[in-house]
Amino acid sequence: MRQTFLPYNQPDLGEEEVQAVGEAIRSRWITRAGITAQFEKELSQYLDGVPIIALSSCTAGMHLALLAAGIGPGDEVITTPYTFAASVNVIIHSGATPVLVDIDPETGNIDANRIEDKIGPKTKALLPVHYAGHPVDIGAINVLRDRYHLTVIEDAAHAIASFYRGKKIGTHGNLVSFSFYATKNLTTGEGGALVVPDPDMAEKVRMLSLHGMSRNAWKRYEEKGSWLYTVEAPGFKYNMTDVEAAMGRVQLKKLEKMQNRRRQLAYRLTRGLEGMPVTVPIERSDVSHAWHIYPLRLNLDEMVATRDTVIDDLKALNIGSSVHFIPIHLHPYYQQTLGLKPGDFPLAEDFYRREISLPLYPTMTDVDADDVLEALSSVLSRRVR
Repeated sequence: MRQTFLPYNQPDLGEEEVQAVGEAIRSRWITRAGITAQFEKELSQYLDGVPIIALSSCTAGMHLALLAAGIGPGDEVITTPYTFAASVNVIIHSGATPVLVDIDPETGNIDANRIEDKIGPKTKALLPVHYAGHPVDIGAINVLRDRYHLTVIEDAAHAIASFYRGKKIGTHGNLVSFSFYATKNLTTGEGGALVVPDPDMAEKVRMLSLHGMSRNAWKRYEEKGSWLYTVEAPGFKYNMTDVEAAMGRVQLKKLEKMQNRRRQLAYRLTRGLEGMPVTVPIERSDVSHAWHIYPLRLNLDEMVATRDTVIDDLKALNIGSSVHFIPIHLHPYYQQTLGLKPGDFPLAEDFYRREISLPLYPTMTDVDADDVLEALSSVLSRRVR
């Protein structure tokens, strides 16, 4: 047994991030200013020039995208039941109604082939989630976007380094929200960014992200700034800070290296899992997976155990793990407010019942990955029928 506990996730942070954050603090201007603007520029360059607005979270980005697109009470937004609560909460916060569509059982993503049946006269937007870093079929979704004149808001919390048909997620002509939370492929501690292709909409997002204040208020404490501002709308406090952006600039430079390591580890896990009673995550030929999560699924029909039992067994062997996600329709709030119930989305439920997220992050060693495989092999050998 491994002698020390292997956590499920750890960020890849070094002295470069410490130095960059220290410099931001020593500058005495620690909220949104020049460093955030530079991070936006560099992130835009990474994403082939798409316009970027750095924000406090991916959730903030999705919320502002819905509002800037004019989506509100009486509207419906189609999304997936297999996601974190934020994807649905922002729809509710906008005043619109979430409409859920079951998943592709191979990837865990919303099944693009099922969406059209749920499009009705109240449908105003699609909010697909790139689960685990495997892109959704954005080509098929964009066809529906154009056919029905819908807004597409991509939840790319897991997908900063994903590609679909050779193009990076974020560059397919939609509003796209990224997460830089502590566990993500690129982290700023908290934080996120929104791709906004339309300049007028981008201006509205920036205004809403800073209390709805007019543009001339953004630099009001600088030497040439003015105290005078006007409030154009009841906005929010959703901006990124320079301290976060300083970390993000360093992380962006390391992203390719971190991604290569994630990919190496994911392939090592996949090879090592051969012959075990599990279903490994796929990477379809037309995408490049970001490997934010390694969502293993247990073949429970071959076992005398539940997913939860296996998680406990792994923990006893000093291996951390997690589960992504508890489907939306199994949470009491959404059952009470949206009339959802167990059984509504059987594919999402089956995926959830069997899913374990194994440790996968750049600072893991090959020995760490082999410890995961050895522990899982030991656990499953005792649980096979």
